[in-house]
Amino acid sequence: MCGISVSIRLDRRQTGRGTAAASQETRAKLETLLSKSLDLIAHRGPDAKGIWINDDASVGHINDLTPSGTQPHHSADGHIHAVVNGEIYDEGDALRTRLATEHGYVFHSHADTELVLALYSTYGAPRFLDHLRGEFSLVLYDDRDGGRLIAARDRFGIKPLFWTIVQDKDGEEGGGERLLIAAEAKAFLALGWEPEWDVGAIVEGVWQAGERTLFKGVQKVLPACWMEVGRDGQMVQRRYWDMEYRDKREREARSVEEMALGVREKLTEAIRLRLRADVPVGIYLSGGLDSSLVAGITTHLVREEGIRIGNRDATSRICCFTIEFPGEGHFDESGIAERTASHLGVQILKKRMDEATLADNFADSAYHCEHHNFDLNSVGKFCLSTVPRENGFKVVLTGEGSDEHFTGYPFFVPDFLREPDLAMPDTELSRDSELREKLQEKVREAFRALMRSGAGMFRHEVDTETFRAVNDVSVLGWASAFQPSLHMFAPWVRETWAGVNVPLAEINEMPAEAKEKIRNKWHPVHSSQYLWSRSMLANNLLTCLGDRTEMAHSIEARPPFLDHVLSDYLNALPPSVKLAFTPEMEDSDRSGGLPWAGTRNFITELFTDKWILREAGKPYITKELYERKKQPYMAPNRWPKDGPLHNKLREICTRDAVEKLGFVDWEVVRQALDAAFGEGADGVSFRVLLVVGAWVTLSKRFGIKRAELGN
Repeated sequence: MCGISVSIRLDRRQTGRGTAAASQETRAKLETLLSKSLDLIAHRGPDAKGIWINDDASVGHINDLTPSGTQPHHSADGHIHAVVNGEIYDEGDALRTRLATEHGYVFHSHADTELVLALYSTYGAPRFLDHLRGEFSLVLYDDRDGGRLIAARDRFGIKPLFWTIVQDKDGEEGGGERLLIAAEAKAFLALGWEPEWDVGAIVEGVWQAGERTLFKGVQKVLPACWMEVGRDGQMVQRRYWDMEYRDKREREARSVEEMALGVREKLTEAIRLRLRADVPVGIYLSGGLDSSLVAGITTHLVREEGIRIGNRDATSRICCFTIEFPGEGHFDESGIAERTASHLGVQILKKRMDEATLADNFADSAYHCEHHNFDLNSVGKFCLSTVPRENGFKVVLTGEGSDEHFTGYPFFVPDFLREPDLAMPDTELSRDSELREKLQEKVREAFRALMRSGAGMFRHEVDTETFRAVNDVSVLGWASAFQPSLHMFAPWVRETWAGVNVPLAEINEMPAEAKEKIRNKWHPVHSSQYLWSRSMLANNLLTCLGDRTEMAHSIEARPPFLDHVLSDYLNALPPSVKLAFTPEMEDSDRSGGLPWAGTRNFITELFTDKWILREAGKPYITKELYERKKQPYMAPNRWPKDGPLHNKLREICTRDAVEKLGFVDWEVVRQALDAAFGEGADGVSFRVLLVVGAWVTLSKRFGIKRAELGN
């Protein structure tokens, strides 16, 4: 686990412009500022700090796992300098062995950062990135030929990396601009950044689909991309990898048994790699299939194959962590998590989330996430991450990414039914087009009615013409339900963005090559998986339910389902083995406050989500889990009037605080404070308060300038 902060003169064509004394003074100032920047993200690695500075660039890093990983790391000739955030896996030291024997590289440590330096020195950019497997963000500065900077992120965006440009007020004569790069935007606050809202990115929803963020001028290095900054300050961002799916016209030749075995083998390998660490490794265990399967396979590897779980051997007890929400039903899965732990014979530690705890941690969670969220589940994850840290764990395995790979969400069903699965022409829905089309219309109408009703979500008009650019794939229409609707914004915002088309704005952020494959090559459900993974997963879920809420407590999470080797295998599977048509199977009743309540019942009566994963995981899970349908991780959204949450949001969302945002309609917030709690509570009003409460928190803690028309 670690954090990155970098400051570099953007235009480096002129160097050595000042006196030696001036240069020394500038370096001292930069070191002080960079140290303060690292302090703002010290939670990402509070045990060590390293800074390297020359006349053009300053690179800072904090880490927490092992002294051998102290960074920045420097090449043997002193010309290349690197920082790496996250974890890179080298099975059996195969990469190191090849670099040493075939290319003559001499390693001086076992640090991931030196492996990155060795790969870059051997293959150059971007080819060195092809060899990296894991969850990472990194920055390389090559000072040869005037200085070349490279910044990159892992393929799914598990680890964050942001950049912005500021005026160099403390530099040498002539000033100029400086490029700042960091693991979190808050690190920029010590380096001259003066935050402003990017109202357009917020209203259009593109912050969760492309490079932009909630903050004007702060952008992301996108997942699976690398950014190069030349000596002249020119910046170019390119993609080094992307998800690829099977051609929808290609018939599947493998048996179901072969495919299930392949899933089992690839997932087991991904988990085995992520058990390697110099510290204890635990597991986040919910009541779902994904984390339960991770726990089951881990238990098998440790007990049957003698694999070490972090720095502990097979005699150590495996430890899992779960969350308990108040009340019974679909929100609290701690009961089934405990039954799974008992079946596996592993230890389980619980974090009970009552209303007061959610209220007390709401603002801190928003501050660490650096964006608003639709639900209180992020606050739950924020609090859960205190438990492993309190019990001596710094690394946990998680189940994120499984739903995206195995079509685990109900809103994938309409796109699954859009076309026959020609890879498996003998399945019932491929043979019977009339049945498939009838089911498709029933499902789509149910979702249309759901979107019209609100049902606790934000309401958006969905223009069907929008989706022609992506072969009528509808998943981004569903994703818009997570995007605040125009009604809650100030009048000048509503006027400026009248008729905003959130799905279209998000579609426009997608790579042109991918949209071409969506139109002509991929099955609609695979296209749906791609669009969701490149938007909501990367920019929302992996932040507020992943890195940011985990690293707030110095916890490094490793999601084996987002291993790109596993992903490549899964993306070549036919749609019909991921989402199976199983009308003969019984389903337990699902109703209540979930976003798709009322729609989910008949969908789960007809389909089994993640079917091939269930088959692959049979040896490691209970019958209860094998038969259980997907339950999303969400917090309760109905709470009493005048309770801790109601009072906390009243305290945060005052008229003065809301009006200081500049882009929110106070009257909407006032009405929401009256309507969101107690008997007959309105779900949309509750979402309004969660979103605005996060914005107010960020505004105060970051010191964000009030948004106004024209700024």
